[in-house]
Amino acid sequence: MTDAGRYDAREVEVRLRRAWAETGLYRSSWRDAKDAKGARKTFVVDTPPPTVSGSLHIGHVFSYTHQDVLVRFHRMLGDGICYPMGWDDNGLPTERRVQNRFNIRCEPSRPYEPLLKPDPEAKAPRDVSRRNFIELCEALRVEDEAAFQDLWERIGLSVDWKETYATIDERCRRAAQRSFLEFHRAGHVYNTDAPHLWDVTFRTAVAQAEVEDREVDGHFHTLRFAVEGGGSFRIATTRPELLGACVAVAVHPADDRHRPLVGKRAVTPAYRARVPVVASDRVDREKGTGAVMVCTFGDSTDVQWWREFSLPLREVVGRDGRIRAVSYGTDGWDSASPDLANRLHAELAGLPVEKARKAVVALLSRPEASAEGGAAASPPIEGEPKPVRHAVKFYEKGDRPLELISTRQWYVKVLDKKEMLLAQGRKIRWVPEQMRTRYERWVEGLATDWCISRQRYFGVPFPLWYGADASGAADPGQVLLAPASSLPADPLASPPPGRREEERGKPGGFVGEADVLDTWFTSSLTPQIVSGWGDDPARHAALFPMDLRPQSH
Repeated sequence: MTDAGRYDAREVEVRLRRAWAETGLYRSSWRDAKDAKGARKTFVVDTPPPTVSGSLHIGHVFSYTHQDVLVRFHRMLGDGICYPMGWDDNGLPTERRVQNRFNIRCEPSRPYEPLLKPDPEAKAPRDVSRRNFIELCEALRVEDEAAFQDLWERIGLSVDWKETYATIDERCRRAAQRSFLEFHRAGHVYNTDAPHLWDVTFRTAVAQAEVEDREVDGHFHTLRFAVEGGGSFRIATTRPELLGACVAVAVHPADDRHRPLVGKRAVTPAYRARVPVVASDRVDREKGTGAVMVCTFGDSTDVQWWREFSLPLREVVGRDGRIRAVSYGTDGWDSASPDLANRLHAELAGLPVEKARKAVVALLSRPEASAEGGAAASPPIEGEPKPVRHAVKFYEKGDRPLELISTRQWYVKVLDKKEMLLAQGRKIRWVPEQMRTRYERWVEGLATDWCISRQRYFGVPFPLWYGADASGAADPGQVLLAPASSLPADPLASPPPGRREEERGKPGGFVGEADVLDTWFTSSLTPQIVSGWGDDPARHAALFPMDLRPQSH
């Protein structure tokens, strides 16, 4: 009450919050509660750690209210409660917020600046060292987490705030790295160089679970290909900028229009690359002209054909989403007219994919770009572009289409565990039951192993180094694992056991893994993190497995 005798909600709110905290009203009680037989009677919540973005809205309140109601119900029943809170604070959302807040970009080659003072009002983003960038991420995530906690304390969420963790803190880093080491020993993880979904904005690999299809407008462009020895045929494509990456043409074996081409070599327009014509049941005869340009890589079907027919790798899109400068007429880059191919490709090199698409259409409108050549040649692009609306894959947090780029990544084997995942899902009581069906469809739809590498900075490091080859570069065949006793480890800050820092990057020395773990690798371990897996065996035995995993759906 104020001096005027009126009720002041703000003053009362502050007083009650202080009293609840001082009396420990919502402290964890799982150690104390017993049933009639003396057995521990608990209700343990695997609270979903929210992404700490600094932007709070009513959805945050709504998503955590229903679980609080359940906790209060079980508290009234006399159950011992463990109701923690976590912060999912590493990964791209935090990095993006830091970039925008401080107007900076991480450039690992930059030296560390101890007294760095970013200028958010500068005209261009400032490049800062990896260490500076991580320090700013750490500072901002602490600020954001305080804002989140204040909101939930204000609405009376009955969390025990002493049971709080952050997915970037030491405990979580140790748990994630321990899990990786156990997976490695059991043969559940591997690293390989293979085509994978790549976000060109954030310049990192993304997992299948982070990908969404979006309907976008495009155009089918009809291109005339030549046949070695005489003849021609047409291909309709929505991605003419990948013409320089064409390594084959695929047709359906039952398609009378194109069956005579199988076994021959086609000649591509502009680049005049000689590529095999192959037969595949995967070709949709009703789409476009029925003949398909196989490129490295336009989509996952291209990857399948590339492997099935042992085709060469010709990547024209770089990790930055721009057309690469390459040299036709050299090993792996076939061309019957390399001078022409290189001259025309030079007009595209360095352009973003979207601009290159328009530029190559203009280029293909010139007679010199024909696949046949000769004085009577005509432009290889025919007719008007045909508008089409089609599904394109995007990273869920991105605004540019994903590319398929061959990179070396770490993977968790999941395709060999789909039946086990389905069986485990059936042990859970889903509310509502329809969510179990959604989960099962998701598992059944998994088409690749889980890529857990991220080419980012503010995340949990892989606990490993590589032996260095004769040039001082990382040899992925020589994996040096951190001992469990050293976790959490940072391979960029310390050498592997038995090595000296002076050996870093030297021939025969070692190279620290620079990638970080997918934030979901850590978030998937929240029951183990809260229960003290690997750190407190008695606590883990009492709290694991947990009783409730609430979702915001």
